[in-house]
Amino acid sequence: MPSFDIVSEVNQVELRNAVEQSNKEIANRFDFKGSDARIEQGEDTLTLYADDEFKLGQVYDVLTAKLAKRNVDVRYLDRGEIEKVSGNKVKQVVTVKEGVTGELAKKIVKVIKDSKLKLQASIQGEAVRVSGAKKDVLQEGIVLVRKAITDVPLQFNNFRD
Repeated sequence: MPSFDIVSEVNQVELRNAVEQSNKEIANRFDFKGSDARIEQGEDTLTLYADDEFKLGQVYDVLTAKLAKRNVDVRYLDRGEIEKVSGNKVKQVVTVKEGVTGELAKKIVKVIKDSKLKLQASIQGEAVRVSGAKKDVLQEGIVLVRKAITDVPLQFNNFRD
């Protein structure tokens, strides 16, 4: 029975490269000379540091530009609150969202069920498996989900005939 998986995964290598390129550009830019502006990467978070909120916004802009060049969707990023560190310095934790959450998975399954296409959708951990009798119907399902879910970047992989 033909099937595919709907997942939401960020390319970790490209993310790390974008962070390194951003740090390199920040270190070389004239408007950041003498400031403590940088980006640190954790497990599922990026921590942005700067001297003030304006420079923090510029650090975020540099990061999003580098991510866009490397084809990493900025919809993966979820900006947290701006926190004061010491003196005037500020930091912001940006969470990297990965995986199809329970609420999103239920929404995808509902979209597929309401479409009246002959498809079955089941939630399997951080992915949604969609199966059907024909490959053409599966492709219609992909188009349907792409149109319905626009707030989260989705990938359709593991296509089996």
